[in-house]
Amino acid sequence: MTKHSLAAACTLTLASLALASTGFAGTAAPAKSGKACTMQETIKESCITGDLGIDITSMYIARGITVENQAAILQPYINLSLRLYEGDGALTKISLDLGLWNSFQSRHTGSGAVFGGGGSTTNAWFESTFTAGLSFVFNKNLTLSPYYRAYMSPNDAFETAQTIGLRAAYDDTDLLGAWALHPYALVQYDMENSSSFGTDEGVYYEVGIAPGMQVGPVALSLPIKAGFGSGNYYADNANFGFVSGGVNAEYKLAFVPECLGDWSAHANATYYRLGNGTDIAGVPAIRDRDENEFVFGGGLRIAF
Repeated sequence: MTKHSLAAACTLTLASLALASTGFAGTAAPAKSGKACTMQETIKESCITGDLGIDITSMYIARGITVENQAAILQPYINLSLRLYEGDGALTKISLDLGLWNSFQSRHTGSGAVFGGGGSTTNAWFESTFTAGLSFVFNKNLTLSPYYRAYMSPNDAFETAQTIGLRAAYDDTDLLGAWALHPYALVQYDMENSSSFGTDEGVYYEVGIAPGMQVGPVALSLPIKAGFGSGNYYADNANFGFVSGGVNAEYKLAFVPECLGDWSAHANATYYRLGNGTDIAGVPAIRDRDENEFVFGGGLRIAF
């Protein structure tokens, strides 16, 4: 199967599951006949949840590497979570997680040998990233998520990179309440080709927090994260990749009927401090990369 057919198959599979989840989210029990015939309705919680949406961003920075900083960049995505187990013991939940993220870039990044690609009929479709993994929730707070992730390029800008990783996240709401930090850490190994766009196969590390608060109808979050590499993940075997901090404001669109999911619009601004190892030499698509970058964006999200 080629990278183009694989990306298309992933898209169709996730879209089909999303439609199925909305179609079978609730069922109604038929009315029972009798002297006091009453209508009884039983709503069953769906075991399939997720979200889908689209983001518009002024710049695409991936793990500290400036991929594109010109023209229009659209990034649609879909995530699904299938609940496999739920209980009251130490292991409280197991779920199967699937995700597909894409980046469409109007300058056709990479389709003319910018990243060594030869071009294709899908010139604007720079990247399609498929993720499949499991999430294990312990004591309702600690989540361990091993995953497989494939970075594909429908416009042949780069070779498909296959990776495996482990993400750990802790929900500290019970401890800190409104001051919860929601810390996480992940490590990701390149198995085939590099996920760092041009450097060697290696290991990527990321840590972060995402404190937040509710201000009237607006949910504010302040994500802060840092990325590092080893094994020549970044150029010149640099260890420091980036550090970033920003603000995201999300507003729920209450006028949308609940049967269509939870709709929200958001806007964000992020500052990046980029390490020297994230600079890819000889990439003419990038306009005057700077060590200090500000990225602005927004989008629409539907949760179900």
